[in-house]
Amino acid sequence: MEFATTQSPVASEVFASVALFVISVIVLLILRHYLPLRTTPAYLLVPIFFALCLPASMVLLVPIDLASSAMVDDIDARGVWLERGPLRVCWRIAYWLTFCLTWFIIPILGEYSDSGYRDPQAKFRDSLRANAQYYAIVFGSGILGLLYVLWSYGGFSESLKSTVMALAYCWGLVLAIYLMGHGLVAIPRRLFRNADISGRLRRIQMQAPKVYDQMEDAQMNLDDLEMQVAELSKRSKSGTAKNFQDWIEELVDLTNIPESQLASTSGAVRGSGEYIRTKLPTVITEKYMADLTRQLIRAKHARSRYLNDWNRLLHDAVRTQAIIDSVASKRLDFGAPSPGSGFWDRHSLLTPYTRFLYHYYVLPYFNLAFGGLLALASVCIVWSEVVKGIFPVLSVIRYSVVHHNVGNKGQIGLAGQVIAALWMVYMCAAALISITEVKVWRGRALVRRNTAPESAFWYASQVARLSVPLTYNFMTFLGVVYKDTVFYDFLGQLINLTPLGKWFDYLFPALILVPVCFTLFGLYGKIQRALGFGVDVLDTLESDDEFGANFGTGTWREGRDLIERELNGSSAAIRGGRRSHYTDSSSSSQSRAAPILTIRANSTPYPLPGNPTTPLATSPNTRPLANTSARRVGTASRQVTLASEDDDENFFEALGHRLKNTIDTIDKPKWLTDLPKPKWMGGDTVAGGAGAGSAGNGSENFSDIRRWFGGGGGGGGGSSSGGGGRIRL
Repeated sequence: MEFATTQSPVASEVFASVALFVISVIVLLILRHYLPLRTTPAYLLVPIFFALCLPASMVLLVPIDLASSAMVDDIDARGVWLERGPLRVCWRIAYWLTFCLTWFIIPILGEYSDSGYRDPQAKFRDSLRANAQYYAIVFGSGILGLLYVLWSYGGFSESLKSTVMALAYCWGLVLAIYLMGHGLVAIPRRLFRNADISGRLRRIQMQAPKVYDQMEDAQMNLDDLEMQVAELSKRSKSGTAKNFQDWIEELVDLTNIPESQLASTSGAVRGSGEYIRTKLPTVITEKYMADLTRQLIRAKHARSRYLNDWNRLLHDAVRTQAIIDSVASKRLDFGAPSPGSGFWDRHSLLTPYTRFLYHYYVLPYFNLAFGGLLALASVCIVWSEVVKGIFPVLSVIRYSVVHHNVGNKGQIGLAGQVIAALWMVYMCAAALISITEVKVWRGRALVRRNTAPESAFWYASQVARLSVPLTYNFMTFLGVVYKDTVFYDFLGQLINLTPLGKWFDYLFPALILVPVCFTLFGLYGKIQRALGFGVDVLDTLESDDEFGANFGTGTWREGRDLIERELNGSSAAIRGGRRSHYTDSSSSSQSRAAPILTIRANSTPYPLPGNPTTPLATSPNTRPLANTSARRVGTASRQVTLASEDDDENFFEALGHRLKNTIDTIDKPKWLTDLPKPKWMGGDTVAGGAGAGSAGNGSENFSDIRRWFGGGGGGGGGSSSGGGGRIRL
């Protein structure tokens, strides 16, 4: 369609330029929050900047494209619009740069930054080698798509480019629908839960044992790698290690081992001793050095990640406890801000009384109201996804954006543009937040000012991969209006190139009900418990006893005591004592059961009964603080022992063991129980049940083969003596 020429787009062009500049500034602030801009190399900052800025610009391009193709007749009600030519150029730049970043540039640079080699050429070859399997899967799937198009049309009616664009969209839509469905439930639920201050503190306390164990585990793994580097440094002047002396010295500089301990590390290890038990290879190769470098860098980032999680948990626990304790005095003071706190934490215009009103009344009610609004928005999005392919006129989002209808033609003004941008922001936020919520990623995390380069590349690639499918999926909510847009001419016609692509685009988004139901009704945890792969931690809240059976397995009481010890400084002294024990003791080469908080005899004692256990406590503690670490030692050791037996099992072995255990518990039929047992198995020729053969043998039944394994009737006890007829291995 032709655009009206009664109004000049100069003002719209200025507004779009200013908006794009604001988006760029926001992206830079996000990068500054997660990465140190001064020390981060340009090959990392530039691709990540464009991988975030280009998808964010689509939130600006979609409303402009909609208003430009469905312009209202009233000049005063018109929003921001552009000519068709500049819009097409903007879409081409945004799409193809995002496409190249997603599928080629970021995967290669991500593995390049994660490689442990020193030489840039070796790092690049290692990156290509690591991405070979990824590209084989991508190109294999693309070949199948090309064969389908060739079979459907007898040739490529459009071009190879069209098929590639359609296949990339379909793959991104699968991931986008799953993540968005999870986030549409997770975001409102988080707001509702944060409105309950006591419940928020309880959840923080329940998370404390797990986060603390992860932090200790990461620290011990880093200690193991550092001690391996220390052992390697002793051989740096002899043998094959001499060829990598400079490399080894660089690794030593990355570690935190004092020079005084480098010469006395034989047989000693600060962690579990895993790498000392596995001796260094006789021949030191370049590949071994690269693997060690990669592991050491990953361990340092993992330690930084879990330490950041633990500090944030302590910060949230202190603030939440302070809010609860301020009810009596009606005055809330969080104390002096920490050196690393943000601008708003260091500068506040609120008085202690107004701060109490804000945190205790205003913020919880705002969370409830905003959570209710977002829950309603989630329902509208899910409803529109389900009905857009069958009854598009019932789409709620369509009527919220298209406000003017002239005959059969819909028109979009400035208000519709603003609402469309808000819908897109919420859909993108739901999908992107789910990346950190769903625990299916390879230990990647965003850490304030210390995010690992490979993690930063991976998260940027996910943002770029989800942007185009979410953008086009939103435009399909609007009925026939979106078919007049430039974006539809650029991409939509290619998606509808084949019947499979057309039906996939309309019917597959209805599967958003699957992740929505799984998240809403907690089916993930229920399936895990049904299959025996996990336990829902929320069940521990039902324990009413002070030291119930669940104490020591991650309950809120254990988390509360752990947080109190950390705030009082006891845990720091314990960790220091334990690490010195690992360094000085010769028995440190033995494997550890788990990163358990161990209380030594010379460690800092617990606070005495009757004294406040936290700096923010308002009433004394009326009972002695429980020795939770002692309780955790037994429980955790049993859990790790059982877990270690199943660590090497694959899915089919675990399933076979569960089936065998189920069959073994079935009651045997009588005809099978009455079968006679031969003498060589400890029975006689007279039928009398499984234990009748050994009942009358007494001490003369020395031919029982089970005696060779410690079982049988031993000593005339029959079935009631010895092993009770069971074999002991």
